[in-house]
Amino acid sequence: MKRCAFALLACLLFASISFAQQSAADAPASKEDIEKYLDTMHARDLAMSTMSAMTKQMHQMIHAQLEKQPNLPPDFEARMDKTMDDMIKDFPIDDLIQAMIPAYQRHLTKGDVEALTAFYSTPTGQKVLKEMPAMTADAMQSASGVIQKMMAKMQERLQSEMAELQKQNEDNSKPQGQATPN
Repeated sequence: MKRCAFALLACLLFASISFAQQSAADAPASKEDIEKYLDTMHARDLAMSTMSAMTKQMHQMIHAQLEKQPNLPPDFEARMDKTMDDMIKDFPIDDLIQAMIPAYQRHLTKGDVEALTAFYSTPTGQKVLKEMPAMTADAMQSASGVIQKMMAKMQERLQSEMAELQKQNEDNSKPQGQATPN
């Protein structure tokens, strides 16, 4: 009987230790946990590098659009580029990161953050972080044609629907007995 009681007590002890460990990992991530994770990811540097790569792509897109708009002043592209560069330079990265922390806390547990921090601390994780801006720039370059086609289709559809609504509105505003000219 003593052996059964001892075995039961040992099982309960190990179960409570296991439960306590599981509960700690499932606990919500603290602000400090998220900040450590973001520091491991070099979030500030990554954001600046990504924004720089995006800026280059946006300069190219502006140039392409301006070629279709010949009536603009000759210095318009340079002014647009400078405006965009100034916006990026003055971008409040730290404020952005602080604003994002609660979202990370809502979606990630302490265990999740610890696992992510462990991964991004590895050589593979560091390589992913180092290559992320270039991968993002390449992906944006690859996707720009698809996005431009999609935007053109959306614009066509919106113009078509607006024309149809205008036609319906004109038809509805005419008196009933009046014939419509062909």
